[in-house]
Amino acid sequence: MTTDTKATETKAFEADVSRLLHMMVHSVYSDKDVFLRELISNAADACEKLRFEAVSRPELLADDPKPRISISADPDGKLITVEDNGIGMSRDDMTEALGTIARSGTRAFIERVGAGNSSEDTQLIGQFGVGFYSAFMVATRVDVISRLAGSEEAWRWSSDGKGSYEIAPAPLEAAPKRGTRVVLHLMDDAVSYTGSYRLEQLAKSQSGHVPVPITLIERPGAEARDIADGTALWVRPKSEIKPEEYTDFYRGVSGQYDEPAATIHFRAEGRQEYSVLAFVPGSRPFDLFDQDRKGRMKLYVRRVFITDDADLLPRYLRFMRGLVDSADLPLNVSREMIQESPLLAAIRKGLTNRVLGDLAKLAENETEAYAKIWENFGVVLKEGLYEDHERREQLLKLARFRSTASGEGWRGLAEYVSAMKEGQKAIFFMAGDDRARLEASPQLEGFKARGIEVLLLTDPVDSFWTSMAPEFDGKPFRSVTQGVAELSEIPLLDEANKPDAAAAPEVDGFLAFLKAALGDAVSDVKASDRLTESAVCLVAPEHGPDRQFERLLNAAGRLDKTAKPILEINPRHQRVLALASLGEDEQAFKEDAAHLLYDEARVLDGDKPADARAFSERLARLIARGISKG
Repeated sequence: MTTDTKATETKAFEADVSRLLHMMVHSVYSDKDVFLRELISNAADACEKLRFEAVSRPELLADDPKPRISISADPDGKLITVEDNGIGMSRDDMTEALGTIARSGTRAFIERVGAGNSSEDTQLIGQFGVGFYSAFMVATRVDVISRLAGSEEAWRWSSDGKGSYEIAPAPLEAAPKRGTRVVLHLMDDAVSYTGSYRLEQLAKSQSGHVPVPITLIERPGAEARDIADGTALWVRPKSEIKPEEYTDFYRGVSGQYDEPAATIHFRAEGRQEYSVLAFVPGSRPFDLFDQDRKGRMKLYVRRVFITDDADLLPRYLRFMRGLVDSADLPLNVSREMIQESPLLAAIRKGLTNRVLGDLAKLAENETEAYAKIWENFGVVLKEGLYEDHERREQLLKLARFRSTASGEGWRGLAEYVSAMKEGQKAIFFMAGDDRARLEASPQLEGFKARGIEVLLLTDPVDSFWTSMAPEFDGKPFRSVTQGVAELSEIPLLDEANKPDAAAAPEVDGFLAFLKAALGDAVSDVKASDRLTESAVCLVAPEHGPDRQFERLLNAAGRLDKTAKPILEINPRHQRVLALASLGEDEQAFKEDAAHLLYDEARVLDGDKPADARAFSERLARLIARGISKG
């Protein structure tokens, strides 16, 4: 719907905005206080944008060069106003910024909120650029009057949050000289927000460290008083900053309402001078697995916001939130210059090394705190094992794994190596989708019987980085589902029950029979030293991808053809011995048994029988045979 009468226009919100507003109006969120933080954050961003534009166009500042944010209360009129002297908005800006949601991930955000996860309510607002709409949690109507810096026009945006909004010209005398004024017409149950103490406490606790001064006007006609001085937190000495101040700043810069899991604050001096204030979030950001895998670190130059699209950290550290403030980059730096700047490349290198170094210290000194970080972000950090060859050793030291010896805890590779068995030459791992299925896999039996620890890798990225043939402390990584197990040199835990070294002679003939019966379905049939309880298993050939990596590549259409597996047979298993002893008169039954053994191995490996109908027919014949002999 669009109604256009001269310069006044009424438009319907986009569908996603309408759904979001419906949830806001119907009080999806348990904590409505966040609306003020979101409006102050938007005002601060507008001031930062003006400061950046004024570098090349100083006339935009006119006679009002100092940025400011003002909060005004009118208890009798049931109004709260948040005003800034920032960049302001044109008519088109209003339509784009207040009538649509452009940021990726919005639909996932709405669906998550709609699912009613009330315990996470306050962590959601602000993560997808939808913070402005939180005003409708406390307001029956919101008016936005704005004048773009350098413009001779002002505009008013107004909506009751019920499906449409109106944009109309605003008289210049009723508009800010520059910037934006947001007026909230409060609901009856939200009038308490006009109390001066409550407004001041909310502004200080949620937004006290935005780099723009904030004033409060308690009632119409009252004088404005300062409640935040706009001092950038990152330029203050660490010794003067309280933990709660770091937490407040983290919440503002990240759009999350949890506690930071780690804080990194330092100033680099020397060839490059820059300050860093960065945080490891306490929980996973919603955009962690967006396809673009972009980071959210902000770049400032001498306290002027430049961009949040500067790739200040590698993509495997995209969960970090915070900022870098450079003293050396030019203020008029363009995005193209950012990508090519050797200064920024040096900052990126220094920042990456510092983050990884601080994580290493945390892993060594605060194991429980680091374990929580790894649970949230380990899957992302492991992308660096595949992508960042230069820092692979550093990242391997940070990596933590579940294993056959870890229980519900995590194992570092240094712990693994120190516990390796005599004669063990490799770090063994098994990759798959599900830990429980991996632990029940027959390929692990020989390793368990010897007390050999096996890493259980359940993230898709694991198959990629292990394919790069990495080493740790001189020990190669080796999949237990590939090639020869090399277990003969490692003694069993229970040597007293060690089986005879030689298998029954008829088993060799049975293996040859299986190879002939299965034909092209397998590349080979071999006696296994990795099986102790099961009769069969499948393994990949020595060279090429292991079983799980092959599945991933095949599913992604990146394999022209899959490698034929090797069928390994337990030569001491009672079923194998019984089948091997059958005479020539049981040829048909042995052929059925050969295919059933192969299908059994496929099912144990997480696959389906090769031919469901043929499997059913063979199974029926086996049952009939058992009945007739019974």
